[in-house]
This record gives sequence, structure tokens and C-alpha cells, in this order.
Amino acid sequence: MIRRAFLIGLMTLALPAHAQSVKLQAHEIDALLSGNTAIGKWDGASYRQYFDADGTTIYAQDGARSARGEWRIDAEKDEYQSIWPRDVDWEGWFVMEWAGTFYWVSKKTPPTPFELVEGEQLVKR
Repeated sequence: MIRRAFLIGLMTLALPAHAQSVKLQAHEIDALLSGNTAIGKWDGASYRQYFDADGTTIYAQDGARSARGEWRIDAEKDEYQSIWPRDVDWEGWFVMEWAGTFYWVSKKTPPTPFELVEGEQLVKR
């Protein structure tokens, strides 16, 4: 017991004083998203987005009809990409983690926080 408390104390001292943002790598993004649901706000509206392991994704926004698209991970760019029925090209975002919060990040949008819940949870429970 004392040994465990000592090790926990050492690990706490080893942590940096300031949290740093981390850009997730392709395999980390895949493990994070695959089979799970992201929850957040996009352009001020609450949303939930499920990422099926088969590459389909469903985006559900409060007060709007759900949309079904496709998603993938670009291993060379370390980014999440999606395409929707009316899109011509795949659009990509980096996934960042800072102080326990995940963010969508692109050149077109400011960092947008989201949380992840396990499994398909498009409906609030």
C-alpha cells in the first residue's frame, strides 16, 4: 500500500506543470472514433456523430434531419476525413487533445471541442 502511494506520488511529480496540446496520430484517431459517438456544438447547434467501424457515419443535429456520410483516416496526414452526399471531395480535420478534451481542428474552422461516448449514442439517454 505504501509502495503504491509512493509510486503514485512520483508519477504526479513527473507530470508537466502545464498541459500541452497533442495532435493525435492516425491510429489513435481510428481507435478513438471507431464505433463511438462524438458529442459537441457545431456553429452553435448541439450535435452527435456516430462513427461506424465500417466507414459510415451519421450526424444528428438538434432540430434537423440526420445525415449519413462516410469517414476515413488519412494515415499520411494523420487526419480524420469525411464526405457527405452533396460533397465533391473529402474534407479533413486534425484531432487534438488538450487537458483531457478533444478538438476538431482545420484551417477553415477554429478548434472545436467535443467529447466522446462509447458506442452508438445518437439519442440522448
